[in-house]
Amino acid sequence: MSTRRNFLKGIPIIAAAGALGVPLASRAQGSGPMVDEKDPQAVGLGYKADSAKVDKAKYPKHDASQHCGNCQLFQGKATDASGGCPLFAGKQVASKGWCSAWVKKA
Repeated sequence: MSTRRNFLKGIPIIAAAGALGVPLASRAQGSGPMVDEKDPQAVGLGYKADSAKVDKAKYPKHDASQHCGNCQLFQGKATDASGGCPLFAGKQVASKGWCSAWVKKA
């Protein structure tokens, strides 16, 4: 009975830790430095912080309506100026940015 009692005593602590951990984890995803256009990963994907500055000759499939804010990979809200992207772990991309991995948000 002692083991069961100790187990039950620990449940409120586990629940509280879980409740606190979720907001902290979601906040950590949305923080970090901005991606530098000269970063090797950014260069390889043709990332530009301003979609209007994408080289049309190099990326002919790019359209002016495409930007990180409406990309399926963008981890911010539609109204955010920047947000996370799994392609640039730990860094932020500009909502008005673009890269060659752009995929229309469903």
